[in-house]
Amino acid sequence: MTSCRGTQAIRSPEVGVNEVAEALLARVRAARAGLATARDAADAYAVAVAEDELDDAVRLARWHGLDVEATGSGEE
Repeated sequence: MTSCRGTQAIRSPEVGVNEVAEALLARVRAARAGLATARDAADAYAVAVAEDELDDAVRLARWHGLDVEATGSGEE
């Protein structure tokens, strides 16, 4: 008999696919807005950070099969 002492069942939250997709697309929109703000401020460091965030957001959205071009004007 195997003992499961000290372990608990892992439960995942009940989150719908549409909620995940919308959250990922919202992250892309926010990253694009952040990049525009950083560019307007002419802050090179903020631009680099914002570009990294946008790259990550777009990568994750695409990995989940989402059309990121529909969320804005395209990648900067």
